[in-house]
Amino acid sequence: MKRRVVVTGLGVVTSLSQDVEDLWRRLLAGESGIHHLECVETDLFKVKIGGDVHDWDPSAVIDHREAKRIDRFTQFAIVAGTKAVEDSGLDFGNEDVHRCGVVLGSGIGGLNEIETQVGRLLNKGPDRVSPMTIPKLMLNAAGGNLAIRLGLRGPNFAVATACASANNAMGDALQMIQNGISEIVVTGGSEAAMTGMGISAFQNMKALSRRNDEPARASRPFDVDRDGFVLSEGAGILIFEELEHALARNAKIYCEVIGYGASCDAGHITQPDPAGMGASKAMQNALDDANLAPEDVQYLNAHGTSTPLGDKAETQAVKGVFGEHAYNLNISSTKSSLGHSLGASGGIELVITAKAIENQEIPPTINLENQDPDCDLNYTPNTPQKRDLNIAMSNSFGFGGHNASIVVKRFSP
Repeated sequence: MKRRVVVTGLGVVTSLSQDVEDLWRRLLAGESGIHHLECVETDLFKVKIGGDVHDWDPSAVIDHREAKRIDRFTQFAIVAGTKAVEDSGLDFGNEDVHRCGVVLGSGIGGLNEIETQVGRLLNKGPDRVSPMTIPKLMLNAAGGNLAIRLGLRGPNFAVATACASANNAMGDALQMIQNGISEIVVTGGSEAAMTGMGISAFQNMKALSRRNDEPARASRPFDVDRDGFVLSEGAGILIFEELEHALARNAKIYCEVIGYGASCDAGHITQPDPAGMGASKAMQNALDDANLAPEDVQYLNAHGTSTPLGDKAETQAVKGVFGEHAYNLNISSTKSSLGHSLGASGGIELVITAKAIENQEIPPTINLENQDPDCDLNYTPNTPQKRDLNIAMSNSFGFGGHNASIVVKRFSP
């Protein structure tokens, strides 16, 4: 018998807000965190917009000396993770820390540090490369540093599956608790690829929107005028906890995590399968894992990046799994407000999905003004919608053909 797993804490860092409640209010109001970039000088770039956290100040959680020793993506994870723990009410001094783990996803890791140290190597020579380079850039630095801060000695590892990283990490966390390995897992994702190299690489792939004159309207999933995704950064961290443990300490429960599915397209390294076959398999696997029929789901937080190919493929995938019920779903892409934070996106979006269940309200897909005829489902355009919401799914798909879906449920004892 699998043990039941619930979400008891939420924490975020995004370009729109760094507070979960404030983020939720702003999403419902249709606000956007996309703006002209301030963290990177864009004079030479074709893309000048994004979701950089330009007002970033971790000093309330991380002192100046420690902040200098960790990369920006790790700072995001520590701040969001600390907020999630505070929200959960956990005191790890009262826990068996060997039964408490950390599983975080990141698609790229310490890109800021890589750029900085390559510059030092080329301009000043090998002796000027920092001895902290590897501990700062490694993908497992976020989870390792968060565990050190919290004193958690259970399983700790990083997941790197591009934009599916956080969902895969949370799927691993779910299974660890279900199978009795851990009681509590701090999980989600963090990403800080908003650098000169990150922006130029994605723009030269022609993956990014170039709607520089209208930043807030640039991310427009499922709209016929979409022209690519908008790069952003941030972190979304959740506390997954075994149900009886949570009940014993009278924890607030946002929702129950009941299913996880993953797959690989095994087709193209960057383009999705046009029919969405791999994405369909991940969603179906998640439903099977949760012992659900497609008709049981009311809401889907879509991957929905605002790319011409990706949005069509996901629409086809949803139809392939849900059949006629696909037209009864509320679907939304909150990337329309937040942009695409790569390996962190799944964590941020599951936080939002948990809030949707808590509040019985579907956040909108903003900027959906001229819906693509090939994307003909209900994407909750521009205005939030109240709905009796019991079960929701959140999708994340990544370069490499990685697909991962998580299913959550309104908690009932």
